[in-house]
This record gives sequence, C-alpha cells and structure tokens, in this order.
Amino acid sequence: MNIPIAQVNDYIFEIPKDFSKKMKVPARFYAHPSQINLLINDGTINQLFNVATLPGIVKFALAMPDMHQGYGFPIGGVAAFDYKDGVISPGGVGYDINCGIRLSTTNWKTEEVKRFLPEIITKLHNDIPIGAGKGSLIKTTKNEFERILTEGINWAVDEGYISKIEQEHIEDRGQLPVENLSKVSERAIERGSTEIGSLGSGNHFVEIGYIDKIYSVRIAEQLNLFENQVVVWVHTGSRGFGHQICADFVKEFQLATKKYGIELPERGLACVPFLSKEGQEYYHSMNSAANFAFVNRQLLSHKIEKTLNIFSKKIKPLKFNLLYDVAHNIAKLETHIIENRKRKLVVHRKGATRAFPSTMLQGRFASIGQPVLVPGSMGTASYLLIAKPQAMELAFGSCCHGAGRLLSRSQAKKNISGANLKKTLENKGIIIETKSISELAEESPDAYKDIHQVVNVVEALDIAQPVARTRPLGVIKG
Repeated sequence: MNIPIAQVNDYIFEIPKDFSKKMKVPARFYAHPSQINLLINDGTINQLFNVATLPGIVKFALAMPDMHQGYGFPIGGVAAFDYKDGVISPGGVGYDINCGIRLSTTNWKTEEVKRFLPEIITKLHNDIPIGAGKGSLIKTTKNEFERILTEGINWAVDEGYISKIEQEHIEDRGQLPVENLSKVSERAIERGSTEIGSLGSGNHFVEIGYIDKIYSVRIAEQLNLFENQVVVWVHTGSRGFGHQICADFVKEFQLATKKYGIELPERGLACVPFLSKEGQEYYHSMNSAANFAFVNRQLLSHKIEKTLNIFSKKIKPLKFNLLYDVAHNIAKLETHIIENRKRKLVVHRKGATRAFPSTMLQGRFASIGQPVLVPGSMGTASYLLIAKPQAMELAFGSCCHGAGRLLSRSQAKKNISGANLKKTLENKGIIIETKSISELAEESPDAYKDIHQVVNVVEALDIAQPVARTRPLGVIKG
C-alpha cells in the first residue's frame, strides 16, 4: 500500500485521516527523519494505519520514535479507545504483558566496585533463574499464587519483600484491579507458578551500570543521583503466565470479533468492545498478569540486593533503593482531556512507557513528574527521563520505552556472531553472562536504533526531559 506521509514539523509525521474511508483518526508517529524509509519498508507504518481503523479510537493512532513492526499493533504503539464505544485488543498489549523496567540505585561508586565486578556478575548469574522454561525464586501454594495475581505488590509488602514507602515508586503502586481469575486458564497458572521470580530470555536482562552524565542537577539531587553512582536495571515481565493469557484471548477474540461485527484489516488486531463480557474478562486477566510482572521484578530486585550485600564487607555497607518501576506493555483505564472535555479512555501502550507529568501524580513524584526509564542495548547507554506536560497533549501521557529494533532476531543472528560480540563488549570493559552465546547476537547493539537519537526526539517534543544517563558495567542476559 502506498501510504502518504505528511511532515507536521521536524519530528512529527502523520497519515491524514482522509487518506482512507476506513480510518477513524489520523495515524501519527514521532521519529527522526532519517528513520522514515526504514519504517515504511519494515511494515510499521502499515500497522499504524491499521490501528487507526479500529472502532472507538480517539484523537490519533500513535507510535513513538523507537517503533518497529510487532504483532498486530506496532511496538512503540499507543492507542486510546473510548471507554463506552471503544475496544480492547490483546495485540495492542502484546504477549509479554507488563514487560517492564525498574531502576534501583546504590550508594556505591564505580571505582569502589570495578575490581569486584567479575565476581559480582558471576554470582548474580548463578543466583537468578534465567532463560526459558521453569525456574523461580519462591515456591507458592495455589492460594498464595492467586494472591500474587490479585494483590500484586501489596502481597510483596505483606511478605516483607518491599516497604510501603518504596511501593510508591512503582507505577500504580504495583497493583491493578482484578475482579476474579475465572478466565485465567489452568495452563497459565501452571506456567506462571513455576516461573515467579525469574528473568526469562530474549531481551530481558539485569544490568549493573553507572551514571556517566547528569543533565538536570536539580532533579538528580531530589532523586539522590550522582555521577559514577552504581545502579541496577531489571528488565522482564510476566513470563509464560502472561504469554499464555495473551495466546488464550487472541484465539478467543478472533472468533468474538466476528460476533460483534468488527471488520479487521489483519488478524493480529483481534478486539472486542471493552465493556463486553469478553472484553472485561481479558482486562482482568491481563491485570493479573501485570500484577505477576510487578511482583516478578520485585522478587528479582530483592534477590539482587541480597547478593550485592555479600560484597558489602569488601566494598562498603550497601544502600539499595528502588527509584522507579514502569510497565511497557499494558492497557489502562485513564481520564484524558480530548477537545476540552474529560473522557474516560482505554489507553493501550505496547512497547511504550507511561509518562505522567507532576500535575497527574500524587505522593513522592507530585513535585517532580514521573520517572521515565528508557533502557538501551547492552553495549550502549540507557536514560532516566522525567515526564513533561506535553506528554499529555502529544501522547496520552506516554513516551518511548527503549531504542527499538533495527534488525529482527533472525536477521541479527544471521549477521552477528554471539562469541565475537561477547569479546567486543568485554574489550570495552562490559562483562557479559548469558545462558546462550548464539542468542546473544539477537540483542547486539547493532540490532537496535541509536538510543541517543530516540531520546533526542522525545526531548525536542518536550514529552520528557533527560535527567541522567547510565552506561553498563556488567550484564546478565536471559
């Protein structure tokens, strides 16, 4: 399909609504101009156009500067649907429900830690369940596992894995509403109960890094950040539990879509009215997977802190604090101002980060704005941003979630040697531990876009403001 693209300004591009009678709204994306041909050729723009045709979509279908082709919706996609007249779509959330990222800080400095890094990374690699399949940090009864699914981080507070104060540092306090688990399959329960507290595979990782640049001294001081500070990134999601829920509902929705008379441009966009029986069943099942993911990251962080504490005698007593934890794949009920009136919307973020400015927040971050965590690839930088008010006007309170892929996993494995990549990174002083050298190539820095360019776009649009940049010291890959 030859789709016309209008350039609104330096970084805003749009497919006009009048291009096709099927479009309910324009399809808009934010990008560096050098990326346009790539986006057209890999199918991302076609996918965004398709999203703009779905029932009840509001304002525009949107994609962030880290966008690339996904299943149904493009990754980096944001779409908001009217609460009463709109739909909910598993393809708009993704298979790894609440795949997300958390950033924790320490009181250690790079120079204090460097000589112990090989030992630290090896110990973490041995202590954390990694890779596809079974492996967990805790064993639960079925009743306790169901508590995790319905209570999320509230369960972790009760069990002593996190304090109520730190709970404020998690998006929605780490607990999304779940009315019941009636549509969560036994297969999903079986998969999830053996993987709670595990890293997984693919692009999931634990990274020990350090802050190499501060952009806003004022905000950095408020967040207790300083140059050469050692930090810890954890990137994972709902594991096989969320994957099974998505698979179950994709199959069901492909039949239910016909029942509701919804015409789909492609099967990956299978959806139902949000307020329908099927829509509500998916919403609450999805939330249970999101709660799983919040707890999963918390259990991993708790284990990482215990492992790092072993080295306190060699370094100095450890202070380990959660800065923030955000979801990347989720659909949420939110109120937004559309054409000067408040509207209740179902906001899908697939490979996108919520980015609420201070006016939308309460508690710890009400005077600052929400932290936005943007990890790069294992050989490049990552960024801590703070949401700005324009995020609401331009992106339904959303921002980019990473660098975004340039090469598919299969292309990366074909073009890049995992063994050579490991040597290259270690020559740069970055220690890598992984279960699979061959699969390491999938996550090569060369397989991803320029993270600095991606961040520059959201900064130029005043969606989010850079506060600090980190660099990797050691990475544990799934």
